[in-house]
Amino acid sequence: MPVAKRVLVTGGAGFLGSHLCDHLLRRGIETICLDDLSTGSLDNVRHWLGDPRFTFVRGDVAEAFDAEVDRIYNLACPASPAQYRAAPIRTLRTSVLGALNMLTLARRGRTRILQASTSEVYGDPVQHPQSETYWGNVNPLGERACYDEGKRCAETLFADHRRQYAMPVKIARIFNTYGPRMRAEDGRVVSSFIAQALAGQDITIFGDGSQTRSFCYVDDMIDGLVRLMETPDDVTGPVNLGNPQECSIGDLARMVIALTGSRSRLVRRPLPEDDPRRRRPDITLARELLAWQPTVPLETGLRRTIAAFEAALPAPVAP
Repeated sequence: MPVAKRVLVTGGAGFLGSHLCDHLLRRGIETICLDDLSTGSLDNVRHWLGDPRFTFVRGDVAEAFDAEVDRIYNLACPASPAQYRAAPIRTLRTSVLGALNMLTLARRGRTRILQASTSEVYGDPVQHPQSETYWGNVNPLGERACYDEGKRCAETLFADHRRQYAMPVKIARIFNTYGPRMRAEDGRVVSSFIAQALAGQDITIFGDGSQTRSFCYVDDMIDGLVRLMETPDDVTGPVNLGNPQECSIGDLARMVIALTGSRSRLVRRPLPEDDPRRRRPDITLARELLAWQPTVPLETGLRRTIAAFEAALPAPVAP
């Protein structure tokens, strides 16, 4: 199988995308980062500006884009509830038109392409843990539908391009991922808890805290995405990528308080509409096809993430 020489990463200035750019560039692979910076940040890739192997293009994936590449990672999309609830139509447009534009580019160049889908396609699941054969339990009219249904439609576009044009496509279903470069205000549970704990604020738990998630450290996730991309052409997916170790939201909050040494209190708020009660991936397929499973323990990953958040805090004002 030919080694990738020039790769396009859409959403490359975002949380996951910037770590993927790091991974590729450190291996000497020329990388194009396409991002409109609506939810990403140039600071995430600033250390690569000026490197001849790196090209940053400010642009909207929902608009036509042309480049000669041999791999496309389609990661562009608002990915936190706060982001997609604030811009639901833009989120749906990015998911669907962005996928279609990147598939058109891939078809024209016979380029291998990977879609960063999500565990949200399972909705509030009645199957636990969730395997790739589960069709999900999604409310198509709810406030999360712009993201859930947008990603489901993108998967359909990828599957249909595979069937109709015999294209080498890959679909990764990404479960909760955390690590450095998460935005403190993005509304994701790990970043919210850490930001609140470091500020000494009350930590907000929606519901009673018994709902569960499975948290995968970003380095593990990037490794999984790259492994999936480099599988033979007959491997399409979808493939679950995530940590099969389940953790309640309440336990996560208490762990963050302990690791930060915070005196924050836990306060409870009503559970948002359609918020999943349980979420844990069955990664049997990833183990079999990719020889992949997460290796970074939750406490280790949280320590690294907390350190990154602390480093980004404003310097204290001299008296």
